[in-house]
Amino acid sequence: MFGTTSGPHHSRGADGVCVSRTTMKKKGSHKHKHRHYVGLSRSIVPPVRNIVGCRIKHKWKEDCYSPISHWTGTVLDQIPVNPSLYLIKYDGFDCVYGLEILRDDRVQGLEIFTDKIAPYRISDARLAEQMLGRAVEHQFEMDDGSKNGWKGLVLARTPIMPTWFFITYEKDPVLYMYQLLEDYKEGDLQILPESEDLTEVKEAGEAFESLVGKQVEYASENGTQKTGTIIHQVQAKPSVYFIKFDDDYHIYVYDMV
Repeated sequence: MFGTTSGPHHSRGADGVCVSRTTMKKKGSHKHKHRHYVGLSRSIVPPVRNIVGCRIKHKWKEDCYSPISHWTGTVLDQIPVNPSLYLIKYDGFDCVYGLEILRDDRVQGLEIFTDKIAPYRISDARLAEQMLGRAVEHQFEMDDGSKNGWKGLVLARTPIMPTWFFITYEKDPVLYMYQLLEDYKEGDLQILPESEDLTEVKEAGEAFESLVGKQVEYASENGTQKTGTIIHQVQAKPSVYFIKFDDDYHIYVYDMV
């Protein structure tokens, strides 16, 4: 079962529950050979009307006692239910971050580069469409060279970068993105048989009332509470939503049925 309303389970939590992050950390738990880098061009300073598709570079300083870290990435999308919130893919890291990049005081020296990323061409549009909403097993290379399979759910093609896909995993239900067509052709991605339950959900998708914009609250086993907002409904599987918790920079993926 992928992320559910029982709580934000996370593979690194000592008690199986992900606690709110108080510092911005670079999450790179999945070792993968595909990397994608886009060069930087002439920059402008905010505010700007539309930064989706732009390359960005900035420093991050949590507080006066914290060291400065440096970040470079691509702005993937702006969230309609909270226009201040952007989805960002940082270079060298596979998870997607959610940040109010233009108004967060911890973001320093933000540079927005005017040349947006070049358009991408899908090599197999039919296969790309067939992957959406499907359960998969995704192979990752371990430090010793062996491979480890992670069961996941393909959610959507990413905005502005259609050769990349949003995906989440049973072991770690946060939002990741990979070039899954390449992985499939190289034998590192297997599409699993579609279960009866999944088929029923897809066929009844239009019957789901959207929860986008709703506030959510979760109390962990140790008594701590997390609050957040449902920011997106997955079209390929309408019972699945993206959730942005307060004071947490990752996007969580949960099946709300």
